[in-house]
Amino acid sequence: MNLRDRHLWLVSAAGLMLGALGVLLSIWGNPENSGICVSCFMENTAGALGLHPNSRMQYLRPELIGFVLGAAVSSGSLREFRSRGGSAPLPRLMAGIFLMVGCSVFIGCPIKLLLRLAAGDLTSLGGFAGLIAGVWVGLKGFANGVELGAFRREPGGSGFLVPAVFALLLLFFIARPGFILFSSHGSAAQHAQWPLSLGSGLMLGAVAQRSRFCITGSVRDALLMGRRSYMFIGGVAFFAAAVALNVASGRFHPGLYGQPGAHTDYLWSFLGMGLVGWTSVMIGGCPFRQLIKAGEGDADAGLVVMGMFLGGALVQSWGIAATSAGVPLEGKVAVLAGFAFILVSCLLFRERPAPQM
Repeated sequence: MNLRDRHLWLVSAAGLMLGALGVLLSIWGNPENSGICVSCFMENTAGALGLHPNSRMQYLRPELIGFVLGAAVSSGSLREFRSRGGSAPLPRLMAGIFLMVGCSVFIGCPIKLLLRLAAGDLTSLGGFAGLIAGVWVGLKGFANGVELGAFRREPGGSGFLVPAVFALLLLFFIARPGFILFSSHGSAAQHAQWPLSLGSGLMLGAVAQRSRFCITGSVRDALLMGRRSYMFIGGVAFFAAAVALNVASGRFHPGLYGQPGAHTDYLWSFLGMGLVGWTSVMIGGCPFRQLIKAGEGDADAGLVVMGMFLGGALVQSWGIAATSAGVPLEGKVAVLAGFAFILVSCLLFRERPAPQM
C-alpha cells in the first residue's frame, strides 16, 4: 500500500471510529446526542475543578483525558512527539476562550454538531451552515496573508506540560480527592462507565494523532479540493457511521422540536458556529484537533487548550451558555465580542506584501 492510500485509510478509520463511538458513548450513558462533545467535556471538567458554580456541569470527563494521553502515547511511540510553539501565545489563549463561547452558544462543538445532525436534529443545520461560512471566511483570510506565525522547535520540555496536566487529571479522577466535584444531577451526572470512556478516548486520541483528522479540516479541504479531499472522505465516514448506528439503535428522530441539547435560535447557532469555524482555521484546527496537537507536544495548541478550560469556566459563571430556552443576552454579546477579536487579530497578523522598488 502506498503512502497516499495508507493516509486515506487512516483518515477514513478515524472518521468511522469517531462517528461510531460518538453514538455508542451515548448508548453507554453519556447525554443523548452528546456522546462526544469537546466543549461540553471542557465545561464539565472545569466544573469538577471548581472553576464554575454550576452543580449540573461537574465531572472529570475521562474521554477528554484519553484524547490527550492517547495522542501523547501514539506520537511518542512513533517518535513524532516534538516540543514546539512560540507563535502568538496570547491571541491563541484568547482564541481558546472564544472557541468555547461559540460552542456554548450553539450548544456543542463541531463533533457534537455532526452527531446532532446524524440523529435527525434539524436545528443543527443553522450551525452547520455557520461552520462552513466561518471556515470559508478563514480561508479568505489566509489567502490574503493572515497567519499567526510559524511554530518553531523549543528547547526543554515545554511540550510535556499539557500531557502532564492531563495525566494529573487522570490521577485526580482515580483518587477522587475532596476538592474534585462530581455532579449528582444534570447532564454531567450522565456518563458511561469510566473504563469505556477512557478506553474510547485513548483509542480516538491515538487514531486522530496518526490520521490528523479534524472536523473543520474536513470542511476546509472540501472547500479547497472538493470530494478529492481525504479529510472530506473522513468526514463522510464519520457521518455515515453515526447515522447508521442511530438508525440501528432507534435514536434517529428527525425534526426541529424537542431535540435534546438544542434550541431554535437559528441565527445565533449560525453565528456561534461561524465564530468557531473562523477561529479554528486561524489557529489550525477545531477544539478536538487542538487537544490532539497538544498531546503531540505543540505548546501553541496547549495554550488554546488552557484557553478552552478558562472559557469553559467563564461561559458557565457569566451566564453565556445557551440552554434549550435559547441564547441569553450575555451569550449574544460574547459572540459579537469574539467576532471583534478575530477581526482585529486578522488585521494585526496580516502579512502585507513588500513595496515594489
